[in-house]
Amino acid sequence: MLGPIIQSLDFQSQALKLRAARQQVLAGNIVNADTPGYRAVDFDFAATLQRQTGSAAGAGDRSTTAAPSSALAPVTTRAGHMSLAALSGGADLVYRTPGQAAIDSNTVDLDLERAQFAENAIRYEATLRFVANDMKTLQAAMQNGSNG
Repeated sequence: MLGPIIQSLDFQSQALKLRAARQQVLAGNIVNADTPGYRAVDFDFAATLQRQTGSAAGAGDRSTTAAPSSALAPVTTRAGHMSLAALSGGADLVYRTPGQAAIDSNTVDLDLERAQFAENAIRYEATLRFVANDMKTLQAAMQNGSNG
């Protein structure tokens, strides 16, 4: 009886981790909007979630405009730089395909990044609500089981 609830919690937990990682990646893009030569990065949330959970759920979320996975992967150029792989939660980061690069070769589209950031935040909140609902269901099942 608890199997589906536990599976749902596992799935939602992985989704929350990936949403948090994507939020960090998008925030990094926004912070570097004025950094000359910075190339915006992102990852395909749905594909990463499907790969990490082995599930087709979430496949309708195509909220990223990242370049195809054949694109060059971002790398750190100095020892003091943070690893993007550590921020991405196991996702394959790719450079975002710019609509129009700035004169200084920065590819961050601030409007796009803000929109992606806001959408991801809303989806994170929705996932939290799903987890809370699953917890209430689990709590109700435990209380009803102890009364019967």
